[in-house]
Amino acid sequence: MDKKAAIAALSALGQETRLDVFRHLVTAGPEGVGAGDLAQVLGVRANTLSTHLAALARAGLIEAEREGRAIRYSAHYDGIRALFDFLLHDCCKGRPELCGPHVQTPSDITKVES
Repeated sequence: MDKKAAIAALSALGQETRLDVFRHLVTAGPEGVGAGDLAQVLGVRANTLSTHLAALARAGLIEAEREGRAIRYSAHYDGIRALFDFLLHDCCKGRPELCGPHVQTPSDITKVES
């Protein structure tokens, strides 16, 4: 992930409803949640929710899968990991083992970017 993509992801999360959506989808796991169910749980109108979902998808934090006429949304874990890796790249003076399992070593990041 580059700086522009990280800024886009952080900007997408910097709004209350989008942060609620993101956290709900992360909690839901890989199965995701239907758009209608998500709107109901969060108490957000469908057209408003659609705008927020689009922003999160453009930022690479969620993904959508069409199921007939419905759309199911889920967290995009590779995008989330990429954001964590970008933010924590130089964690602990180059000792990522101190930052926990969320941080890749610089050589791992190079492999992914290649």
